[in-house]
Amino acid sequence: MNSPAPEPILKHLTFARDRIAAGDLQGAAASLNKANKVSPNDARIFMLAGLMAEKAGNIPGTFEALRRSVREAPDWGPGMLELALFLARQNQFQEAVEWAEKVAALEPSNTLVLASVIDIAHRAGHTEMAVRHLQRGLTLVPGDLTLRRMLARDLATLGRHDESLAAWGALIEENPADAQARIGRVQTLIAMGRAKDAAPDTAFLLAAAPDDVVYAYFDTIAQGRTPLQQPPELHRALFDGMAPVYDQHMVRGLKYQLPKRVADTLLTEHPDKHFNLLDLGCGTGLLGVCLGRIDGFLIGVDTSLPMIEQAARHQVYDKFHHVNVLDALRETPEAQYEIITALDVLIYVGDLAQAVPDASRILTPGGTFIFSCEAAGEDGPDLVLQPNNRYAHKLSHVKALCQQAGFISVEIEPLTLRQEGGQPVEGYLVRARKAA
Repeated sequence: MNSPAPEPILKHLTFARDRIAAGDLQGAAASLNKANKVSPNDARIFMLAGLMAEKAGNIPGTFEALRRSVREAPDWGPGMLELALFLARQNQFQEAVEWAEKVAALEPSNTLVLASVIDIAHRAGHTEMAVRHLQRGLTLVPGDLTLRRMLARDLATLGRHDESLAAWGALIEENPADAQARIGRVQTLIAMGRAKDAAPDTAFLLAAAPDDVVYAYFDTIAQGRTPLQQPPELHRALFDGMAPVYDQHMVRGLKYQLPKRVADTLLTEHPDKHFNLLDLGCGTGLLGVCLGRIDGFLIGVDTSLPMIEQAARHQVYDKFHHVNVLDALRETPEAQYEIITALDVLIYVGDLAQAVPDASRILTPGGTFIFSCEAAGEDGPDLVLQPNNRYAHKLSHVKALCQQAGFISVEIEPLTLRQEGGQPVEGYLVRARKAA
């Protein structure tokens, strides 16, 4: 802004911001109108108007106001930052990153800007950008624990494992009781194929918290054994954080098409949409979106409440259960559903010895269990825990489990499940049909 605003507008702007935070949008609008009479082209008015519009659920109005704010003051950092953050919340990541980089260059020493830019980079899945700004941040606030932990984690995500190990090691040397750094080093060592080297850390963690199921899980891996199940607590935090961006990340970023593929098949087989369906690991409801409303019950199950909240927004599911997959299968009464789906979820479950017969039990006669697995080599063990902490299942073993559970028809289709790191993730889709 070329000149300081007169005092009256500052009072109006402050009052408006407080009213927006309190949810009093009428009071905020009245105050902004007063400010507009004093200084009609003030960028701050439009920025606050944008925040007010978003609070009211007026997305087009938010874009219009925030873009007007930037036009009125092209070199004003707060306006740029609010636009970048809003773009990220709307999953428009390319433009969000562009504005974030602009405001970071404009205010390189502003730690509040830094935190927002790093958040935008993470939301966008732009880990290289996050690392660059985390490293810059550590020149502003050397030794900051949060920045150092995030940097170590992001370096591991990029496959820069040696740098990640060094970062975790420095944190542990300074504070041996730093559980976050210990578990970070454990996960990095496992990703490097050096699970046995993690044993001292898992032993330390278990000594401090003997009942912690996540520590016990990693200790089993460090001892050279494959845990039969993965504790939901391990992946719940991952999906809680991914919930706002999951759809775009999976469908656009990783070319994930299983929900559409399965929905298209179900709609072809049931053109009247007359069936009850249990969607295990429903996530943000991608299968429900592809199916639309059905003439029956569509029930979602997920361990992540934020994912369920995203799925509920589509208004196609009748009910949700916030439980893990194995509990849902075990506790559901028999003969309830014509269809059960588990798409891209059993990779976080592990052993299927109980899940498959439970699915058969709760299907109605003639019902179908449709699920996907990542493929383990046929010359290896039935169950493989991969360095990325996802399970792969041997196809022949899964087929045998289905047959032992009484499924009379087991169709298995090898396919590419999604892309990851530019490479296809190979797996298969199973359609196991129960006797009529």
